[in-house]
Amino acid sequence: MAVRSTEVPAPSVPTPSAPTPSGTPDEPEGLRPVALSPSRAKDFMQCPLLFRFRAVDRLPEPPSPAATRGTLVHSVLERLYDLPAAQRVPAAGVELLGPAWDELRAQRPDVEQMFPSPDELHAWLLSARELVERYFQVEDPQRLEPAEREKLVEVELASGILLRGFVDRLDVAPDGAVRVVDYKTGRSPKPQWAGDALFQMRFYGLILWRLTGAAPRRLQLVYLGDGQVLTLDPSQEELLATEEQVEAIWAAIARAAATGHFRPRASRLCDWCSFRDLCPAFGGTPPEPPREGMERLLAATAAGARAS
Repeated sequence: MAVRSTEVPAPSVPTPSAPTPSGTPDEPEGLRPVALSPSRAKDFMQCPLLFRFRAVDRLPEPPSPAATRGTLVHSVLERLYDLPAAQRVPAAGVELLGPAWDELRAQRPDVEQMFPSPDELHAWLLSARELVERYFQVEDPQRLEPAEREKLVEVELASGILLRGFVDRLDVAPDGAVRVVDYKTGRSPKPQWAGDALFQMRFYGLILWRLTGAAPRRLQLVYLGDGQVLTLDPSQEELLATEEQVEAIWAAIARAAATGHFRPRASRLCDWCSFRDLCPAFGGTPPEPPREGMERLLAATAAGARAS
């Protein structure tokens, strides 16, 4: 059961003994086999055509202020733990914003085009600062020593499906209990949507369980938009149910890949979609999917079919 709490346990963290997954965070995506991530799984559940545009066509998307702010704040929180524990104070977190923003601009010069005026950029940077400062109201980083940050985790299920994702933070207690932590820069969901919000965390819990043989003790979402924390202490039954859900999603992806038909699914989320002009639900015409992208996806789904 999902539980809201603003009290965050703070285990000390030795280095974990989990097997090292294949690949590295900076390895070009095109050199790794096609895998299912929490984001792409949610894309397919939301709209199969959105999944195709992102996973097969890999169409570029313009940066958004909200997503870019999330990237910036995640970078600051990752760097915060490079500091000695005694120096992890709010002022230090704020000081990290400038270098992180400079680095982000160097990597993606187009992010500055989001702000027509210096005043709008200033207001946006202030909103990022507020999120960083709120983090210190939710957790005390002086009491934490994460085992891993921005960790690439990857595992192949018995069914042949390759799962992959990046975990914001892994904490490991002296007794070996693992806590998976993910930062969200938006506001926490209403109670009726808490289960959907935790899908990503159950996905990570499944990867780590199949990778190490031990289920994480706790899955935790930290919402910096309102300072709330959403937690789940998963049972093996819940992780098995997640595995079945993931396999059902992959089976639907395989059927879409085999037919080449990724149906659009209209919803309120279409208002924020970068590809609305290409969607037939709104009078658009999707481009032909790239041959290489379809071949990669078909190869991955065929491998899963052979394994099962």
